[in-house]
Amino acid sequence: MARWWYTAGSTLLLSSLSAAAWPYSTYTSMNFQPPKLEVNKTGTTEAGYLFLGPRGGVQPAGQAALIYDDEGNLVYEGPEEVTANFRVQQLNGEDVITFWSGTMMDLGFGYGAVHILDNTYKEIHTITLTGAFVTPDNVAKDSYIDLHESHITSRNTLLVTAYNVTQHDLTSLGGNSSEWMLDSHFYEIDISTNQVLYSWSALDHEDQIPLNSSHQKLGADVGSQEKPYDAYHINSITTTNNGYLVSLRHMWSGYHILPNGSIEWQLSGANGGDFAQVGSANFSWQHDMRVYNETDEDMVLNLFNNANTPTDSETPTTGISLSIDLVNKKVTSLRSLTDPNDPIHSVSQGSYQLLNEADGHVFMDYGSISKVKEFDGDGNVVFSAQFGPDNAIASYRGYRCQWSAVPFWKPSLTVQKTSEGASVYMSWNGATDYDNWVVYSAASANAVNGTQIDIAQRTGFETVVSVDSPPTNYIQVAARQGTKVLGTSEIFSF
Repeated sequence: MARWWYTAGSTLLLSSLSAAAWPYSTYTSMNFQPPKLEVNKTGTTEAGYLFLGPRGGVQPAGQAALIYDDEGNLVYEGPEEVTANFRVQQLNGEDVITFWSGTMMDLGFGYGAVHILDNTYKEIHTITLTGAFVTPDNVAKDSYIDLHESHITSRNTLLVTAYNVTQHDLTSLGGNSSEWMLDSHFYEIDISTNQVLYSWSALDHEDQIPLNSSHQKLGADVGSQEKPYDAYHINSITTTNNGYLVSLRHMWSGYHILPNGSIEWQLSGANGGDFAQVGSANFSWQHDMRVYNETDEDMVLNLFNNANTPTDSETPTTGISLSIDLVNKKVTSLRSLTDPNDPIHSVSQGSYQLLNEADGHVFMDYGSISKVKEFDGDGNVVFSAQFGPDNAIASYRGYRCQWSAVPFWKPSLTVQKTSEGASVYMSWNGATDYDNWVVYSAASANAVNGTQIDIAQRTGFETVVSVDSPPTNYIQVAARQGTKVLGTSEIFSF
């Protein structure tokens, strides 16, 4: 199998998560313990599965890249490791799944690699980043890609973030001339060669992004290499027609970066920045800024408006859309999404995914709060799900994605003897398209052909069949779509 299937990742968690266990499911055919998904579907949703990367609490099992269906059934569980940005993207015109995995530091960023898998779950690209980075523990890392962004562009490149511990003069903030801070970087990497095509550093543009405009103040307990000051906190990058849009959470701002690295404009959630605010267009501590319908004159900007921090709980978190008038330098609020029956205060992380521009459906993951919701075009909640206690289990981002996969591994099978015969437990981790199982009795452990003894419709992740008086002690199963066999298990002796 591919390398990623066996690798266990770090279980380090953000310090803001409490030590709580999550309710989990168990199976007989696979040794999985994914979080149980409590689903409330109240309307028509867009097509697709739920892609999550839960982590937290005291339970490493189930801390993985996970896919669920709308009924809360597990579809896929990856290796037990800390993951982020698990989703479907397009590469060279084909659907792939991508995720970051690695070590998540208590300081709120991480070190790891981005994995790109095809629709059989084989890893086709592993993107890493090396260089002269300084780390809080002064230990070199295999790759310095941060967890916050792993976005495939239309030019088949990957946008990623990275954090570099840098010694800098912080006297303007009340510090000293040789304290340590985090410089926010982003990189555009060619996926086929893993070569860096473009890089940018926030600290290189201190004249346009002054440190004293940060809403994250310099505390008495930060400024060392082990606890560097985080003035910027980069958390999303996307391409534009003429550059990049970068979100800096601690600046409450998005910045348009030209190809030469200079900043063309700032959109501030506090005062508009270079734009005059029309109506209520405020936001704070934001995540996941994305550009839509861009022209030379205007664009729509969507983002996840946390509006809270662990020490600063203000108003409910919202998902907002803004109209950006680039000619007249005005920003106007188009939409603000929140559930009045379930106001959420997400202190960190989160995502806003426009599912369908035609009907306006939006899928939101609430980051530090283990909930996801889908809103329709009128702002009504049509789907919600929770996968752990509030402020104990997190998923950095979450998505609804259409996905079709036939795994390169075989279906899993366990058979247990009963007084009447046998119980047959069947599952095929990651398979999306099969709808029924055929149970065969085999003549021996090496038999080529078997005798069909039962057929069962697929039920969730694991299907169980009771077989009365099977003719032999050897069972084999096949997963089918209609009458087409998609995968066949090994023969199980019981």
